[in-house]
Amino acid sequence: MQTLSGLGIVIIGRNEGERLLRCLTSVASHGEQVVYVDSGSHDDSVAQARALGADVVELDMAQPFTAARARNAGTRRLLERMPGATYIQFVDGDCEVRASWLETAWQFLQQHMEVVAVCGRRRERFPEHSLYNRMCDAEWDTPVGEAKACGGDVMLRAAAFTGVGGFRDELIAGEEPELCLRLRAAGGKIWRLDNEMTWHDAAILRFSSWWRRTARGGYAFAEGTFLHGGPPERHWVQETRRIWVWGMLIPVLTGVLTAMFGGWMLSGLLLYPAQAVRLGWRNRQRGLLQPWRMGGLMVIGKFAELTGALTFYYRRLLRQRGQLIEYK
Repeated sequence: MQTLSGLGIVIIGRNEGERLLRCLTSVASHGEQVVYVDSGSHDDSVAQARALGADVVELDMAQPFTAARARNAGTRRLLERMPGATYIQFVDGDCEVRASWLETAWQFLQQHMEVVAVCGRRRERFPEHSLYNRMCDAEWDTPVGEAKACGGDVMLRAAAFTGVGGFRDELIAGEEPELCLRLRAAGGKIWRLDNEMTWHDAAILRFSSWWRRTARGGYAFAEGTFLHGGPPERHWVQETRRIWVWGMLIPVLTGVLTAMFGGWMLSGLLLYPAQAVRLGWRNRQRGLLQPWRMGGLMVIGKFAELTGALTFYYRRLLRQRGQLIEYK
């Protein structure tokens, strides 16, 4: 495929190994400029990127790292090298861009001037490797058409992105929906196409990794509600409310009622298996056993999200800056 006019590509990563090589190869020569932002890799990521022609930005790791900060740094370098950039494709270093995506997204933005961000189908590369990977694959399966938000892989209009100030550097998670909220407030539209966009390699093989990733989501929900929880958006208010109900209110209320009226009140905890069955039924098309396992993990995940939400409020109380919650 020929180089797409006005398209710059920003990739972020750390110690991604072969995944980064696949990522870089998948975008090589498709954009006028490719920038790779490295956040303290100990492998040969920087050398790989330079060998494939990418301009490399090595972040100062003395400052707290976030993906938002890395993407902003990559954008600044891109616009220095390519002041006339019209579109920016952001890609995570553990993803591989599908063959036709860049041209499809580029053409869509060319034809729909009201759209400022376009994304497509992100698929998990190895969903069969673990139930956690399968859950990521289900997470990416969202409705097509006009959307409220995109993920980390997205093509944006450069002017719209810089017009709202880019990502918020300090957000340790949930930076993409927060950006999209501001883009929509400025009059832009977000669109999801029913086209293959990227293969993602979560590589979540242990419960502890899944727990940390889910806790990070709870942190993002709490922070997003803190920032934009008021009307009209009420950003992530429902998600945060569910965390408090399932992660704290039901167990505490059950404990209090049990102390007051006896052990039979422990039956209130049957809400959890009932919820797991309900969530499994919603995913019943995914096989025989998998939906029910996913439902169970989604219920357990509320406790992981609670730890993340509590971490946010604790740090906020102490006026501490958020620190990245890593799961790899």
